[in-house]
Amino acid sequence: MTDNRNTILAVILSGLVLIAWQYFYNVPAMEKQRALQQTQTELQKTTPQPTASAMPGATPQAGTAPSAPAAANQPGQPTVSREVAIAASPRVKIDTPRLTGSISLRGARIDDLALVQYRETVDPKSPPIILYSPSGTAQPYYAEFGWLPAAGVTAKIPGMTTDWQQEGSNSLTPSTPVVLKYDNGEGLTFRRTITIDDHYLFSIKDDVTNVGNAPVTLYPFALISRHGTPQVSGYYILHEGLIGYLGDQGLQEKAYKAVAEAPAIGNGGHGFEFNSVTNAWLGITDKYWASALLPDTSATLKARFLAEPGTQIRYQTDYLQKEQTVAIGGTATANARLFAGAKEAGVVGVFPFAGLGGYNKELGLNHFDLLIDWGWFYFITKPMFLGLDFFYRFFGNFGISILLVTVIVKLLFFPLANKSYASMAKMKSIQPQLAVLKERYPDDKVKQQQEMMEIYRKEKINPVAGCLPVVIQIPVFFSLYKVLFVTIEMRHAPFFGWIKDLSAPDPTNLFTLFGLIPFDPTTLPLFGHYLALGIWPIIMGITMWFQMKLNPTPPDPTQQLIFNWMPLIFTFMLAGFPAGLVIYWAWNNTLSVLQQSFIMRRNGVKVELFDNLKATFAKKAT
Repeated sequence: MTDNRNTILAVILSGLVLIAWQYFYNVPAMEKQRALQQTQTELQKTTPQPTASAMPGATPQAGTAPSAPAAANQPGQPTVSREVAIAASPRVKIDTPRLTGSISLRGARIDDLALVQYRETVDPKSPPIILYSPSGTAQPYYAEFGWLPAAGVTAKIPGMTTDWQQEGSNSLTPSTPVVLKYDNGEGLTFRRTITIDDHYLFSIKDDVTNVGNAPVTLYPFALISRHGTPQVSGYYILHEGLIGYLGDQGLQEKAYKAVAEAPAIGNGGHGFEFNSVTNAWLGITDKYWASALLPDTSATLKARFLAEPGTQIRYQTDYLQKEQTVAIGGTATANARLFAGAKEAGVVGVFPFAGLGGYNKELGLNHFDLLIDWGWFYFITKPMFLGLDFFYRFFGNFGISILLVTVIVKLLFFPLANKSYASMAKMKSIQPQLAVLKERYPDDKVKQQQEMMEIYRKEKINPVAGCLPVVIQIPVFFSLYKVLFVTIEMRHAPFFGWIKDLSAPDPTNLFTLFGLIPFDPTTLPLFGHYLALGIWPIIMGITMWFQMKLNPTPPDPTQQLIFNWMPLIFTFMLAGFPAGLVIYWAWNNTLSVLQQSFIMRRNGVKVELFDNLKATFAKKAT
């Protein structure tokens, strides 16, 4: 009976994994989002609006060094549509293979960006993903660059309401940079040159020329500001919020709620300060998209993660560089870079080989590949993604990649699985001897165990070997789930037939007769989530049932009940998981049945799959 106990233990382990997954990741999602909304509401009620002195370009008090720029907005204005806000100021068009949008000449902000290669749904005609939106809209999101004056400097410095002039009339494209100019009328001329590559990288060069009658000391700054708490997935396996790799302080990931509830800093804001950091980058990340400041790796920064309450809570990442003194007749220069786009693995730099280092390698950045949240088990997750991507380059289908990677994983662990299944086969072969022991010592359980262990020792059987295949499968399951969940390459990736998105659940549903009944059972309270039973979850349940039937029917009624119901329970539990994961599980079950059958035959043990299936239907017939 030990082989039955091992099988039951393996099933229980799998069940605990799935239950823990639901408890720790799915259930907290709603709680996390509710807490974010509550925090935002409380802050809006209890904290006053930021004053004008907190805005970029404001003159600091005499005798003090300026702080990094605070989040800027025009409070009290009504919300307008994105189109109206864009039309309210003169603009320079952005036109690249991956980005479209514009730069506002009022404030020289990059505040209008759309990702043309990514759509809101699998329908190619659906609207593109909007990344940036101007102030005055429902959820402003933008990047801003410039200078802050040192204490005592009274010269006019361009700010959020400054009207810049474009030199020329061209759009910003990978081959045509844009030059903006502002003359303060007091001897300072500001010139900004903006370039963009064919992916998602903006390069900003700011020059200040002084033809006045006194030197001027200025501090270069850069910021990314996001107004309003965005809707997040709410899963603990995924970070969405403020992020940065800040030199020796390493990776910093702060959720929106954590920043809003942090100690007070700046002018009425809350957050985290990082002083004198080098070799750093910082920004704001969503599940698939991100916006990050990429200063020169040798620059010394005062960086912040900031939340400022107001009519709409504002989150910001920013940095302030060391001061520069512009002598009379001299020029000061500051360089900045902005990543704004999709977190594509090849672009951010996940592939450190074959010339595919992306921005991480090209710009010499500090772990910029961690912009993608690979998690604590990145040493499993990243190789899983690299394997899937490798086969995708050959076959052009991530579903096929999942099938092939599953085969490779099976081959890699074949020696271990071979020993496990061989041990299970031997355990089946000694069942008659174990039955004799029970008859010989019906009332002496201790003696039964002693004699049983002696048989195991003679036959060189490991009684816990049956758990090894499941133990091996668990980290593969987790890593594949993580890849499907966080990588944009899996988003809207089709398989065949009705599976148009491997990262989403199977869209078919048994309870609507696969679309014949116009009713959505998942909207039902309490148990509606478990009524999304598609075709692939059903296939997975059948393969799991076959795997259970490969073993002899246990004589104990309780064990029989577990064996009979477990495939059905797993079918409903996995129905809401990404289709790619369900396809993997079904394919893995099929390979396991074939592998175990082969090993059993090689060890001279009868494969009882079809006999058990016949017995099951025979019982039902009677």
